[in-house]
Amino acid sequence: MAAGPATWVDPGPSFWLRREGHEPAPPLAGPARCDVAVVGAGFTGLWAACELRRRAPELRVTVLEQAVVGYGASGRNGGFCEASLTHGFANGLRHFPAEIDELERLGQENFRGLAAFVGDHGIDCALEETGLLEVATTAAQAAELRADLEERRRRGGDASWLEGAELQAHLRSPAIVAGIHSRKGAALLDPARLARGLARVATAAGARLYEGTPVRRVVPVAGGVELRTDHGTVRASRVVLATDAYSARLLPRVRRHFVPVYDYVLVSDPLTAAQRERIGWPHREGAADRGNHFHYFRLTADDRILWGGYDAVYHFGGRVGPAFDHRPQSYQRLEGHFRAMFPDLGDLAFPYRWGGPIASTTRFTCVFGRAFGERLVYALGYTGLGVAATRFAARVLADRLLDPASPLLRLRYVRRPPVPFPPEPLRTAALAAVQGAMTRADRTGRRGLLLSTLDRLGVGFDS
Repeated sequence: MAAGPATWVDPGPSFWLRREGHEPAPPLAGPARCDVAVVGAGFTGLWAACELRRRAPELRVTVLEQAVVGYGASGRNGGFCEASLTHGFANGLRHFPAEIDELERLGQENFRGLAAFVGDHGIDCALEETGLLEVATTAAQAAELRADLEERRRRGGDASWLEGAELQAHLRSPAIVAGIHSRKGAALLDPARLARGLARVATAAGARLYEGTPVRRVVPVAGGVELRTDHGTVRASRVVLATDAYSARLLPRVRRHFVPVYDYVLVSDPLTAAQRERIGWPHREGAADRGNHFHYFRLTADDRILWGGYDAVYHFGGRVGPAFDHRPQSYQRLEGHFRAMFPDLGDLAFPYRWGGPIASTTRFTCVFGRAFGERLVYALGYTGLGVAATRFAARVLADRLLDPASPLLRLRYVRRPPVPFPPEPLRTAALAAVQGAMTRADRTGRRGLLLSTLDRLGVGFDS
């Protein structure tokens, strides 16, 4: 059986972004002024631009993007769109027990709003409300899933337990021993097309978009903020910083809140009818396993398999850049894991592969903040689950600028930052120790002293 493609198709930033159909906006041409400058044309920045123009059409909103729309994590992710604002129910319950019911409600409301927005504005992003499969490959993972399911049901959730023939009716793999199927609040989509659709809506509403315009410095000045680029300076009254894993370049103080870790993804050739029959998957749910080093996988609109996750690679000092976007050892590991999960697809080739940085916080959820005496606001750290959560974050950022009495701003989820990561060199050493403990836990099924201690402290590390 073939072990992989004879040649690799370099997709650039990602399989999604390589597709034709995007006409880039021109770069900034000389100095400019605006009421709100948005740095970053990913999901957070574009949702913020749309929200600000919707709520205050008189605002002059300018969006500055270093490369092209969706260039960062927004265009490189797996295209999983989940209602959870807290990186899953179990994590939300652990960190926000007094707010979890409200956060679940807000998450579902936000998810429904996203789906409605896509439909109302004719954004062709292949949105499929498929539900989600969370699967276990060991008895220990199955026990964790069972405990989660009982808590969800106690709170009115609609997830169902899968094993045996019922499990195989959803997805056939000899490695999967049990699973949970969540019917609502989960969809699949093409993330680059969503980002490009948001850019279209924002500019149609009056926001100005400049691509190919990296912001080099953000400087507070009397009455506002200056954003200095290679193509001129933008003077703004307020700034939305929406650069996620790249944020420390412009605002070093946020470095303590997150670590940029590299995640890697494979995309296969389209499945043949015979290959699809071998694994079933009739309902096309997005799926993820329950490992500490976990995999996520899905079908694309043209029946390719996207398979990603497991490695979360941190570079000393939080370095990010194109030099780290490809990692052959991660691709090789991912492909080996895929063939163990689906041995009946040993003849499937994976010609597309890429990586990119994700901002991960110690509680796996977004962190909100301000700088320069309220003149700059930011949201970052979605830890790989930001396709829908960015829309909610943009609503919070708009409230910070337009409605400081908003009840959303009183949520602990919004007010309290996560436990900070230690500075270097302790940061690198600590992350290596945690990753080693996670690997042992996946092998033994036991959390161990280090992970158990971090659990009690409400601290973690993930991708």
